[in-house]
Amino acid sequence: MSRRDIPWSHRLDVTLRAGMDRTFRSVYEALDFLENEWPLKSGEYYDRAVLACRQALNGLAPSETAREAFIAACLEAGMPAR
Repeated sequence: MSRRDIPWSHRLDVTLRAGMDRTFRSVYEALDFLENEWPLKSGEYYDRAVLACRQALNGLAPSETAREAFIAACLEAGMPAR
């Protein structure tokens, strides 16, 4: 898998479960968070987000598709995204 970073057109601010905000600006940042810091390592939208991010990094899907999948996973995990 290619680990080149692909920036999103707009940053994404997520409120973590601890109440802190975190900003994501790219596909790789989102995938790294999903794989290493995610509070729930399961869920339909979590799985879709991981797949979409990997596909985007490999040039098989648009970065905005990965962004939307990441937003859905955040909502599934109870972390509002804006």
